[in-house]
Amino acid sequence: MNNLSPPSLPSTMKAVVLLGPNRLEMRRIPVPSPGPDDVLIRVESCAICRSDLGMMEKPFPGQSPYGETILGHEYSGTVVALGDTVDEFEIGDRVTVEAHLGCGRCRNCRLGDYTSCLNYGNRAKGHRCNGHVTPGAYAQYVVNHINTVHKIPDSLSFDEASLVTNLGCVLYGIENLGGYIAGERVLVIGAGPLGLAAAAAANALSADKVYLSDVLADRLEVGKKIGVQRTIDASAEDPLEVILDDTKGLGVNYAIESSGTQAGLDLAVKATCRNGKILMLSIAHKPLKVDLENLSLDDKDIITNRGESRANVARAVSLLAKDRVDLRPLVTHGFPLDEYETALAVFRERKGGAVKVILHPQE
Repeated sequence: MNNLSPPSLPSTMKAVVLLGPNRLEMRRIPVPSPGPDDVLIRVESCAICRSDLGMMEKPFPGQSPYGETILGHEYSGTVVALGDTVDEFEIGDRVTVEAHLGCGRCRNCRLGDYTSCLNYGNRAKGHRCNGHVTPGAYAQYVVNHINTVHKIPDSLSFDEASLVTNLGCVLYGIENLGGYIAGERVLVIGAGPLGLAAAAAANALSADKVYLSDVLADRLEVGKKIGVQRTIDASAEDPLEVILDDTKGLGVNYAIESSGTQAGLDLAVKATCRNGKILMLSIAHKPLKVDLENLSLDDKDIITNRGESRANVARAVSLLAKDRVDLRPLVTHGFPLDEYETALAVFRERKGGAVKVILHPQE
């Protein structure tokens, strides 16, 4: 390692390793060394993501082998070591990260779409995705290439900064929709972390009105805290009726589907106006049916989205740093890394109104 500070940086660290389907174990492993273009980050906050649970149950394409997989791709911390060529960062910088580093050599990466890298999972060609292809932050230290690291101001807490990838994913999706939200009516379906971040971003980008639909009342309350103008409890009222009544039968310009369910997709298609657009922000892990007649006759588009390409994490940091978006209400629980099993259970079972559950590896 190079430029280590403080001198007491340990040689080993705690890390939660995935050994098999739903088999995690706390181990003590060597602290990783940064390569020439890397920094070593002391992890302060790591948010649990729904995709972590998916990777625990069944490996995703490109996922590192059992025994090597360290989950955790939403995190923030402090730079404690620099690679030989790094002058973009200094020891002590407070930073947040994006998960994906494309290979930099395929056509998609050269266009800026590095979350769709054509060499996805091929570490020999330079692709990385921390917490998936390469080690993540269910650990006390993690190595990141400088292209995936972003400085954060002192005013931004590590916990909120660990959610920046959620906001980056949303902004990438909005860019794919066309980039403009100002003056448009937006429906967000599903008040999970991504859905809530989408509602907050739509507000920040001056949407005319933001609707948020879910069946969980406690999550809709979080939506109110981040400025949603109309929450819809889908267990008590018909979201489609609410939208059509409120828009005099026109529907919304954009529907952002964040539930990953058949009902959510059906609502998104029906609730959008002619020439409207639907963003599939969630990843549905089973096939869904879509009303192509509705889409074709009304000239609607469905756009899918994965990750946070085209520098949208940097944009997300700017929105958070300028207080245009507030993700603090999403942080509901925090646990030391040693209590990872409890943290995962709270997140999985949504105990105590859990939205985002944060691991604190240094506690």
